[in-house]
Amino acid sequence: MTRTGIETALNDLLFARDLTVQDAADRHFAPEYRQRTDGEWIDRAGFVEHITHLRTLVADGQVDVHEELYDGGNYADRHTVHLTKKDGSTVRMEVYVFADFAPDGRFRRIEETTLMLQGADTDRTMGSAR
Repeated sequence: MTRTGIETALNDLLFARDLTVQDAADRHFAPEYRQRTDGEWIDRAGFVEHITHLRTLVADGQVDVHEELYDGGNYADRHTVHLTKKDGSTVRMEVYVFADFAPDGRFRRIEETTLMLQGADTDRTMGSAR
């Protein structure tokens, strides 16, 4: 099983304009995918909708993974998302992730909490997938 990771998944979702959001989601997230970010659950359809909206706001960025752990079907990481919005403003968030994989190596569930390092309160959902 080849497993995905958060850096590759977020790069494909947010920055790979040659991929549609749906194609990127299909590559990295199982059909039954669900996510909890800062206490709020969304299903895969809500996730795809959110990422589609983010793409209208984000001009460029990068993901820096600081720690990453694979243990069987479980995954954990700490990463920072750096975003430049189309209006020129910037957002920087630190994200803590616990996840599990579907048998095919795609994310089945992610639970994350975010810490805003730079940006406005209205940017709080920029670095997360909700």
